[in-house]
Amino acid sequence: MKSFEYFKVKTVAEAIERLQENPDGSHILNGGTDLILRMKENHLHPDRVIDIRGIEALSEISFSKEEGLFVGACVPLGEMAHHKSVMKHYSMLADAAELVGSGQIRNVATMTGNLCNASPLADTATPALVLKAVMIVEGLNGKKEIPVNEFFKGVRRTALEKTDLVKGVRIPYEEGLQGSFQKASRRKDVDLSTVCASGVIIGDEYRFALGAVAPTPIRLPQVEKLLKGKEINQETIKQAMDLIEDEISPIDDVRSTKEFRIHLAKTLVQRCLEQMA
Repeated sequence: MKSFEYFKVKTVAEAIERLQENPDGSHILNGGTDLILRMKENHLHPDRVIDIRGIEALSEISFSKEEGLFVGACVPLGEMAHHKSVMKHYSMLADAAELVGSGQIRNVATMTGNLCNASPLADTATPALVLKAVMIVEGLNGKKEIPVNEFFKGVRRTALEKTDLVKGVRIPYEEGLQGSFQKASRRKDVDLSTVCASGVIIGDEYRFALGAVAPTPIRLPQVEKLLKGKEINQETIKQAMDLIEDEISPIDDVRSTKEFRIHLAKTLVQRCLEQMA
């Protein structure tokens, strides 16, 4: 591992200042479950690491029906998954968080970190997409909000500028929403997704998202359009399954073949539909 400067900051302003001093060579340390591994394996060589875990405001989680759910950037996945408001109003997000790594990993890893890594198979990304999550960001150019469907730009690429800091994730509250998270992996526990899927229904509107079937986690607009306002039965499920292959672009890799991922994508979306119906 290459040597680097280490800064433990106390405020958002201090973190942005440190990023500004060396925007190309700096990397944020939050949970560190991905960063430290990539540094040890020589995939990443930052000149400086900026530790934001000392910023108290980023460790807050709050909920109201008016403001929705706010999950601070430093809230561990384990804490988020067992928060009473998350379990009551966003149970699919709790289910997704509970399937990230081991208990030890969930005690330090965060939803913000999971999303900022911009992995195509990030477990919390598909719930974030269908729940219409928004990234709360502050940087040299001030504060901004980036809808998560505009956040992912490619494998490990996001809409963030080099001096931006994500302060947390906000998810609106929607009365009557029902959701489902499904994951397929090579092992039952402590494994990355081969394919993961999320679905929600609210009123006559359906939303679906898939992970590990494209360079970024994606929504399924054709499937959503087909199902809008329709009763879920064997015929509508079959029609939806026939559309999925046209909406995804999976690859062969060490976890799966392209063909098996297509099969898994259809299976997981069908499970979402059946669970919600």
